[in-house]
Amino acid sequence: MFKLFDEKINGFLFIIIFPFLLFFMSYYGFETSYVVGIKSWEKAPDFMFSSVYAYRVIPNYLSVHVTEAITSIVNNDLPFAKSFLLKQGSLFYHSTFLINVFFFLLTSVILDKILELKPVEILSNRKIRRMVHLIAVFFIVILQYVPTNCDCIAIFFYVFGMFLTLKYLQHKKPTDLLGLSIVIFISTFVRETACLNIAFFAAVFIDPENLKNRNFAFIKETFLLVIAFVLPYIALRLVIPQKASFVEGIYLIKNFTSPYNLTGLLFGILGVYFSYSFSDETGKMMMKKYLFFALPYLLMITLVGLFWETRLFMPLLITGIVTASYQFKNSLPER
Repeated sequence: MFKLFDEKINGFLFIIIFPFLLFFMSYYGFETSYVVGIKSWEKAPDFMFSSVYAYRVIPNYLSVHVTEAITSIVNNDLPFAKSFLLKQGSLFYHSTFLINVFFFLLTSVILDKILELKPVEILSNRKIRRMVHLIAVFFIVILQYVPTNCDCIAIFFYVFGMFLTLKYLQHKKPTDLLGLSIVIFISTFVRETACLNIAFFAAVFIDPENLKNRNFAFIKETFLLVIAFVLPYIALRLVIPQKASFVEGIYLIKNFTSPYNLTGLLFGILGVYFSYSFSDETGKMMMKKYLFFALPYLLMITLVGLFWETRLFMPLLITGIVTASYQFKNSLPER
């Protein structure tokens, strides 16, 4: 009994407390040019509701209401702490931290569950599995040098979607597929990265050999996920005033001429390459298919994203870690 208790305590410390401390240090121990500006914002800035960010409804809603709640609590219940808190950043910045750390810790929990689903042989050792978990968590933390109100939420939904995909692969329960559809539908109100859950599902279930043999068993499931993404995506563009831009800017030339952006691109390429090289043959096949189905996202971040903001590569890195860790062999649908 005491051994089980110790394991639960160690698990809590490793999966919750240690990641929390890492995340806390990233927000309050280090500063970048991105952080300096955000720390001075007293509330969610207007551009969040009149630019491409306007389509990120859930993060914006949370930013407004959590900031209002924190402001009310500090002014009414903790006035003695206000001066101390404002020295560390605005109440909006603290609210952003609270939102992000909440979803970050949920992501840590789901990652732990994914790594325990059906790990490759080397990860049957809990210590090694914990080290892989730590690497994934550490990547998420260090890429927070560009803090936003949406990335951690989007990563949580993406990781949760991968978990449901792998559960569906194991048990073929319709509830898992329905849950995945709901996750994609909701996460589309967070960021367009919801489409990557479709790419991951397609990589797992769509086999070129099956298509050659006219076996379209999983096409309809993939189509369901596409509908779950397209409906809210189109609805957002119709409901939100057209003054909200579809993109923030076109950065294609800048991405391939700036040394900073080229460094970010190299980081993303090496991250995917190393996770690919750590995978077995089946995992490598999964990663190739995933990158193919993720081409729309890759093209999008090339055109309208900045490679230096390497948070854009985070879903790819997490996918690589999961692909290298999960034993796809003997789990895939029969041809």
